[in-house]
Amino acid sequence: MKIGSIDLGKQPVLLAPMEDVTDISFRLMCKQFGADMVYTEFVSSDALIRHVNKTRNKLEVSEEERPVVIQIYGKDVQSMVEAAKICEEARPDILDLNFGCPVKKVAGKGAGSGMLRNIPLMFEITREVVKAVRIPVTVKTRLGWDANNLVIFELAEQLQDCGIAALTIHGRTRSQMYTGNADWTLIGKIKENPRMRIPIIGNGDITSPEICKKHFEQYGVDAIMIGRASIGRPWIFKEIKYYLETGKELPQEPFSWYLNVLKKQVIQSIERLDERKGILHIRRHLAATPLFKGIADFKQTRIAMLRAETAEQLFSIIDSIPNNYNIIRSL
Repeated sequence: MKIGSIDLGKQPVLLAPMEDVTDISFRLMCKQFGADMVYTEFVSSDALIRHVNKTRNKLEVSEEERPVVIQIYGKDVQSMVEAAKICEEARPDILDLNFGCPVKKVAGKGAGSGMLRNIPLMFEITREVVKAVRIPVTVKTRLGWDANNLVIFELAEQLQDCGIAALTIHGRTRSQMYTGNADWTLIGKIKENPRMRIPIIGNGDITSPEICKKHFEQYGVDAIMIGRASIGRPWIFKEIKYYLETGKELPQEPFSWYLNVLKKQVIQSIERLDERKGILHIRRHLAATPLFKGIADFKQTRIAMLRAETAEQLFSIIDSIPNNYNIIRSL
């Protein structure tokens, strides 16, 4: 699959953009485990053009993580164009427009998936951003605002006409948020549409290598994007790539190997921020990881892990977890 001149190979697997998750250290880790392309946290165009430092810091990319995508969101043409130009100066390989984020503070203000209620403006922003930058521009969106407004089939063709180089579709509506099951049926129909010339990337509920392979085969998408299933489990990319190549499950590592990956995430988070902020940031990964699911009487240990305030306390708790625990592969 190619986006512009960027060749991602056959059946690429991508790391989705996720706020407070896909910082540079997590992206690098997922890249090392086999992610074919990684996305930054989404960047507010308004905050970017106001030179908010926290937002500017999200533009940091490294050579080791390429190809890397910066994703922006906003609700008006001028700020999105200005932000796109600023992002281009950070030298990402691709710029992605977020028309899919469902959270109220974004969609409720007309940005993200809020654009699904103002499609003419979505097209205007897309056309103007494509004209404003030299790098490929892509879009990530959803099936529609709600079940009564599944606009994605027509929307896909029109976004292609605006000049985008690829389209990522999350198989839910905005009203679903992250509930229910992702519906890939429309994603598959868009891929089958002979008028579509750009790559179609599927996203939603890809939680195992088996599901990933099945969706590639069943829906014919050019790439698959992994989001929440990577939180606390960056090695999922290694598992998926192995399964796609061999049709077999990747042999398990010792339990201590997975614990060390999580500890490395803690260390990197602390180095990037500081001890207090770094531990707060990494709690989402510790809470979401499937690594501890199934361990008997683990509730108090989990609570202690999420309350730890220093690396010493946290590592002491992690090191107390029995290393002979067998991972349940189905997780």
